[in-house]
Amino acid sequence: MSATHIIGVFDSKHDLLAGIEGAQSKNITIEEIYTPYPVMEAMDALKRKSRFTTAAFIYGAAAVVGVLSFLYWTSVIDWPINYGGKPTNAFPSFIIITLVLTILTVTIMSLFTFSVRARIYPGKKYFLPDERSTDDKFIVLFDKKTAGAGFEAISSTLKANGASEVYEKEF
Repeated sequence: MSATHIIGVFDSKHDLLAGIEGAQSKNITIEEIYTPYPVMEAMDALKRKSRFTTAAFIYGAAAVVGVLSFLYWTSVIDWPINYGGKPTNAFPSFIIITLVLTILTVTIMSLFTFSVRARIYPGKKYFLPDERSTDDKFIVLFDKKTAGAGFEAISSTLKANGASEVYEKEF
């Protein structure tokens, strides 16, 4: 299924930020931004919040509870071994393995969550609207159906805010 997109190309970070503000002031919906390096101001301007840190915290809390429960069950309930008069529930001996397994669990589950959220899977075709975004250009992508304005309105808004070029492309 193909869709027509409007692509705005900017030469600098400052022009990109001005273009984002200009589009938002005219209630034009930005679909995505492509930059050659991370631009945190652009992410902040889009006002998209990530729940990734919350998911990582939940994975970590579940891992701590799971690992401590497993260690307690194996050493106290299922296979209690009395050696040297030591208590079977020796919590300090659980700390290191709990820390290591928690880090491992958070890492693997975060990678899985990121892959699902970004729709990354084997065999997926790579999508890059403009190859120059990996070199030195800043790209703003608008979906023509959901942008809230036509090509002429978007083009004039972006050009007034520093876009070097605006064009349509079908993907």
